[in-house]
Amino acid sequence: MIDVTKLQTRLIAAGYDIGAADGVAGGRTMTALLAAVAGRPMAALRPLGSAAAIHLPAAGLMASAARLANFLGQAAHESGGFRALVEIWGPTLAQAGYQGRLDLGNTAPGDGFAYRGRGLFQITGRAVYRAMGTALGLPLEAQPDLAARPDIAVRTACAFWAARKLSDLADAGQDDAITHRINGGSNGIDSRRRLVARAKGLLL
Repeated sequence: MIDVTKLQTRLIAAGYDIGAADGVAGGRTMTALLAAVAGRPMAALRPLGSAAAIHLPAAGLMASAARLANFLGQAAHESGGFRALVEIWGPTLAQAGYQGRLDLGNTAPGDGFAYRGRGLFQITGRAVYRAMGTALGLPLEAQPDLAARPDIAVRTACAFWAARKLSDLADAGQDDAITHRINGGSNGIDSRRRLVARAKGLLL
């Protein structure tokens, strides 16, 4: 289990205003943790922090420091330090290639853009939005912009994590394997390692 009081003491020492170290991982504590991992002020991260305080425990991510550190580090990388809950669109050549991708379920004109990456783990493709929506009981295929709402961005990330059984890898210390399972390769692995290590420094 995570020693929340120790985490709070470290956050306070780092200058984050979370109030007293009371051992409760509430919205202010989770906001400060996100901010510390991303190297950002707390203010803009409060909606994500409030959602994290609700949904991360329910997803079993507070059960160990290894799980939480890997989740936060990977999410911080994928979302550009929790800044981008919608994929920045060019389109680049890769983004242009989303259109017509049967593996993503993008079969209708405009699907590539409509179902571009959103959320902490940048879910992508009509089929993924449909599956996530079904799993969470949300109309994500009909209303894809919902996936960028902070509370839903956290929920889809938790569902993504669970579907790929990433907590098992975190518990086994296979941090790099998590990167491979998220993106199929080692893209951004140095950044991911750095962010995970930063989170571990706060949590362990």
